[in-house]
Amino acid sequence: MRFLITAGPTREPIDPVRYISNRSSGKMGYAIAEAALAEGHDVTLISGPVTLEAPQKAQLISVSTSDEMFEAVCQHAHHCDICVLCAAVADYKPGAISPTKIKKCGEKFSLELVPTRDILDSLGHKQNRQFILAGFAAETDHVEENAGKKLRAKNCDIIVANDVSSANSGMESDLNEVTILFRNGEKKKIYRAQKKIIGRELVKIFSHFATKTFDKKNGAIN
Repeated sequence: MRFLITAGPTREPIDPVRYISNRSSGKMGYAIAEAALAEGHDVTLISGPVTLEAPQKAQLISVSTSDEMFEAVCQHAHHCDICVLCAAVADYKPGAISPTKIKKCGEKFSLELVPTRDILDSLGHKQNRQFILAGFAAETDHVEENAGKKLRAKNCDIIVANDVSSANSGMESDLNEVTILFRNGEKKKIYRAQKKIIGRELVKIFSHFATKTFDKKNGAIN
């Protein structure tokens, strides 16, 4: 099968030297990409700025901003069978970027933020899409409840929920613990383990779900 996987953070520039970003390391997305390649799948990896070595044989597309990731995903999504949006894309970006470095002053400073384009929502509501859509929900509270709301609102097939409130797993860690929610109400838990192990389990789950869906609907998802 053909996987499209997003990974890492985005950087939303404020001026030539500053930006808004988050703590995402990209380790989970890269682990999924490596696992998919090990299973013989084709992988397009769209990655924000990370310090990880790209998996061999993956088609790597490096981006920085949420707009760049949006454009790259939209360009390549129709070529894939399974789209896994694991990247931690910024929800907001500065309304205007200063062309020069903003100087420090002794007064308060306000920065206007505007919403970024929602990649997951855009793909989920794409008419006649021909791929399985799996999103990620990084939550700090009411994890499964919030992930379930995201699953329905974005019209995904699968949501992978993970609790990022702990310092021992999730963002920046080699460990993770996730709950996979399906649109039919089923759910599956993968307990705390190395992200490489979780990546292998997720690839099996995604592939099995896609095979059943394509067999049932003859390759078309309504």
